[in-house]
Amino acid sequence: MNDAALAPASTGLVRASLTLLAGGAAAQLVPLLLGPWLTRLYTPETFGLYHLLAAVVANVAVAACARYEFALPKAAGDAEARALRALCLRIAAVVTVASLAAALAWAAWLGQAWPLWLAPGVALLALLSLATLEAMRAQRFRPLAWARVVQHGGGALLQGLAGLLSLGVHGLIGGAIVAAGAALALLGGIRVGHVSRMRLEAVARRYRDFPLLNTPHAVLGALQDTLALALVAGSQGAAAAGAWGLALRYLKAPATLVGSAVSQALYPQLAQAGRTRAGRAMVLRTMGVLALAALPFVLLLWLLAPAAFAWAFGAEWREAGELARALALYIGLHFVASPLGVVTLAWDAQAWALKLALAGQAMFVAALAAGLALDGLRGAGWAVSLAMALYFGWYFAKLARWPVEGA
Repeated sequence: MNDAALAPASTGLVRASLTLLAGGAAAQLVPLLLGPWLTRLYTPETFGLYHLLAAVVANVAVAACARYEFALPKAAGDAEARALRALCLRIAAVVTVASLAAALAWAAWLGQAWPLWLAPGVALLALLSLATLEAMRAQRFRPLAWARVVQHGGGALLQGLAGLLSLGVHGLIGGAIVAAGAALALLGGIRVGHVSRMRLEAVARRYRDFPLLNTPHAVLGALQDTLALALVAGSQGAAAAGAWGLALRYLKAPATLVGSAVSQALYPQLAQAGRTRAGRAMVLRTMGVLALAALPFVLLLWLLAPAAFAWAFGAEWREAGELARALALYIGLHFVASPLGVVTLAWDAQAWALKLALAGQAMFVAALAAGLALDGLRGAGWAVSLAMALYFGWYFAKLARWPVEGA
């Protein structure tokens, strides 16, 4: 490709990235700004139940289409894309029915109705994921950006309105689910048409790596959050689970926003550089810059988190601030590590990354359980920070010494 052809493509990529980043920033900012209002409308116990259900919904929905939707950008033509959409819808329908059965059993066991939101939550998030990947395939970046704003910002607004109506946990859950439905409508929903069984079987075989290799990684990542909330709720109660969910939501927001921006800029450059000295130097520079940015954030959390959380969210949320102080080191390390997930993609080390992720998740859950047993929620925070310091320290050292060509 000559320079004249490359320049418009490069400009389009920058424009698309800026559009998505602007949507992501707005989608993150609105719920964070509305958080202090919501914490005065809902109790920590109510937030605990909401975060528990949201974690279960996310854990199921992440694999509700068996990750076949992530094959859409690779589809060879409209016919194959249509077959992939039909395959995703069939799998999602089965998962939704299973979720409904599980929700009925869960609600009967608890004697409460809020678990019944599980099935509609799974169905809508599965369809939204499918619509998102279809929009990415069509390079419809502006609707994608607006959909994120509607889902997250609109969800927070609806939760606030439901809180004014004293709808309790149903308001928190329902607001998020209705907003997801609005985002799906903004993306245009899902259109399929008739697809033969032979065509469905063909695309299922061709893209079988997505359910076989991508699904375990995605499910285990989501499962970590579910297990963490279950451990906290089971040992400390729903209020502690609410504090855990609120603290992690706010503390990880900078890593989510900055991580996506840095990784999108780093990935193509690192893929071009390959496993060379220049590529490794690029990774080291990125780690250094991110560490310098994370350090003052960690220090501020150590010094001010309890008082800041009590001031922003109310005195009953001071425990979440104590947890934020204990988790500060882990949050700082996660801020550095989050954008570096693309390094193993660029260096063809996905199998190594999956093994590493499994080890990290085991360490996280074990540290959390031990900390809860020793000193409750605060002990859990310090234990997680210590364990993850060892884990991320080894990870950073491994990347810094990664074998390169010609070495």
